[in-house]
Amino acid sequence: MGTRTTKGWRIYPRIVMAAVSLWRYSGGRVLGGWGPLLCVFLGSLVALLVPLVGVENQYCAALRGIAQLRCQLWESSPQASAVQSTSLTVPFTGLDLLPHRAKPSKEMELEAKAALQQALEMRKLGKREKAQKLLVHALSMNPEFVDALTELGTILEEEKDVVQADHLYSKALAISPCNEKALVSKDRTLPLVEEIDQRYFGIIDSKVRRLMSIPKGNSALRRVMEETYYHHIYHTVAIEGNTLTLSEIRHIIETRYAVPGKSLQEQNEAIGVDAAMKYINTTLLSRSGMMTLGDILEIHRRVLGYVDPVEGGRLRTNQVFVGHHIPPHPRDLQRHMEELVQWLNSEEALQLHPVEFAALAHYKLVYVHPFVDGNGRTSRLLMNLVLLQARYPPITIRKEQRAEYYTALDTANEGDVRPFIRFIAKCTEMTLDTLLISTTDYTVGLPAAGQDQPCPDCKQTISIHN
Repeated sequence: MGTRTTKGWRIYPRIVMAAVSLWRYSGGRVLGGWGPLLCVFLGSLVALLVPLVGVENQYCAALRGIAQLRCQLWESSPQASAVQSTSLTVPFTGLDLLPHRAKPSKEMELEAKAALQQALEMRKLGKREKAQKLLVHALSMNPEFVDALTELGTILEEEKDVVQADHLYSKALAISPCNEKALVSKDRTLPLVEEIDQRYFGIIDSKVRRLMSIPKGNSALRRVMEETYYHHIYHTVAIEGNTLTLSEIRHIIETRYAVPGKSLQEQNEAIGVDAAMKYINTTLLSRSGMMTLGDILEIHRRVLGYVDPVEGGRLRTNQVFVGHHIPPHPRDLQRHMEELVQWLNSEEALQLHPVEFAALAHYKLVYVHPFVDGNGRTSRLLMNLVLLQARYPPITIRKEQRAEYYTALDTANEGDVRPFIRFIAKCTEMTLDTLLISTTDYTVGLPAAGQDQPCPDCKQTISIHN
């Protein structure tokens, strides 16, 4: 066995991994239970057919073939008209639900193409920074210019910014599902991005274990958890424009007396979130079994019940529009909600990392937007229910993070939900850090006394006057 033979077999696991991604991306729909076996067989066949000379180029060709096969399988899938909503990106079969933006003018499209051509020339000359600026300009002219997205992704990937490159490839595929270059690039970056995300989840897990090691009777932990409760109510209503202060919300919850000069609707919003949180803590967490549609409706009934008792706990009957996002039609809501509940109880969801599971639960509910009002508050409560069931602390998305929060949701609506998962992971880590810092004992010891003076390590800070 020579060096070239070793090199050929070293590439074999990567080809098998790419073949398995074919089955995973298809959501397991292709050939049912035979999918994994077929993918391993395809990977093995490709590996045997790859010559030992120029193996890297042939490997890329194999990836392109698998990517195109995946596209054809998607298009020929009997369920192509149904929206599959269990993957980490908005599936290509759900493109009709993606946000609709105004199409750029002909002049802007021409300018974007000219900028791309100049960027390619700059890249050939080794002027990568200029090429990157030209590509950014091209995308400002035409945000859905697939060639510019993939080219910018390639440059970022070369600069080791794999996460951002993967996002650009995902965006390109959401616009053009069968773009060959984007498919191959996505297959290349996806395993690397997943590894980065899993490392971050590992850091979060270690902090959760530290928190779990603190005795339940710890007075500092009890105190900070109580404060966190009021902070969550404050931020979850403030993020949607409520003007109540933290002290006012605490006064309303503890006394049930109204705050003079403040809107009754705003005060009822805070009372509703408090009622929903108590329902989760006393009812949903104390029972075992699967989550039901009734549970989500009961959470919403309490969230909105004090503001609009008629709409609380009821699916909307009118079409709504959320920025560029157009949620499903009212006649499809029951089906979408049943699919969501089925996913929440599925083995696929339960095997995800708790933070990933919670973030996707939040996004899927707010994506469907099943209620007239209170969708965001209900989605954040559902997210925390998932975390609490996994023995994670409930997290708070602070009002100062409002812009970042909505940007991540918009990005998910455009086809890549991973930035939203990372945002929720960051919020989880911030919550854990707050709890750990608040419960850490900082020992204040007295310096050891010397023989000649009572405190040799002490410095005189206040002058003594006789």
